Amino acid sequence: AIVRAIEAGRLPAKLVRVISNRASAPGLDIARRAGVDTRVVPAAGHADRAAYDRALAREIDACNPDIVALAGFMRILGSEFVQRYAGRLVNIHPSLLPRHRGLDTHRRVLDCGDSRHGASVHFVTEALDAGPVILQGSLTVTADDDEASLADRVMQRVETRIYPQALAWLATDRVRLHDGQVRLGDGMREADQYADYDNLSDDTPHPIR
Repeated sequence: AIVRAIEAGRLPAKLVRVISNRASAPGLDIARRAGVDTRVVPAAGHADRAAYDRALAREIDACNPDIVALAGFMRILGSEFVQRYAGRLVNIHPSLLPRHRGLDTHRRVLDCGDSRHGASVHFVTEALDAGPVILQGSLTVTADDDEASLADRVMQRVETRIYPQALAWLATDRVRLHDGQVRLGDGMREADQYADYDNLSDDTPHPIR
């Protein structure tokens, strides 16, 4: 989705490197086909999490990025790493934060009988899935949904739309982290940070500006 948004001109940025801890990660193949540099930093061979984080940081710093975007990267990152990239480290989480932090969000939504579900793009802080939210998108949970169908709808209708949009805002300085909160740029409103994805056609990138 990020590659498509860049190619379509919706995300004014350059994807400089994709890094995974797993050589088999599908995102690496997508990046290579798009001509993007890739790296694998496996967890094995590092004394502890801090040592792994330092190895990961070396690969990141080598390309000097303005934004570090986590996408399906399931490792917990330590305090030193998070502080190193504070204000430019972002993540996408499949729930309407602060509801359902952590894993198994789609199952938990169904178990709780939630009427709406979605995803959140947020700045990464030291507390898991607790950083300030940049953008959320939601949809209605239907009676026909099971865990798999709900996960697929959230991914295809929400996550693939809100992440490129949030990154575009970051790339153009329309949102930034200030004193632990999201600061909106000129022309932005709090209402822009929340979007309803129930009634969009499949070819609509996002319902907001």
